[in-house]
Amino acid sequence: MTKSQAITIQALLMEQLITQDPNNIVSDMGEEKVVLSIENGKYYNLGAMGSQIWDLIQEPVTIQHVVEALLKEYEVSKEVCEEQVLSFLSHLVEERLIQMKD
Repeated sequence: MTKSQAITIQALLMEQLITQDPNNIVSDMGEEKVVLSIENGKYYNLGAMGSQIWDLIQEPVTIQHVVEALLKEYEVSKEVCEEQVLSFLSHLVEERLIQMKD
């Protein structure tokens, strides 16, 4: 894969709509959220940053929207933020805690 192909794929990913899967039970534990997946019976502690991302995806939004919201609050480069958000969301998709929308 060439560098320009990788950039194009990342740009497409950033426009992907995502949202919380409604089949979870979520509890606030201070500044963090704990999610119980009804589907697999597992608990997930999202941590402070993950909890903030969780709040941002209550309704379908683009991954780009999530990144932009975080960039307004934290001093981090756009590239690092995108990489970390994509990694975190990929894990949530694998665990079926969020849904990707068309």
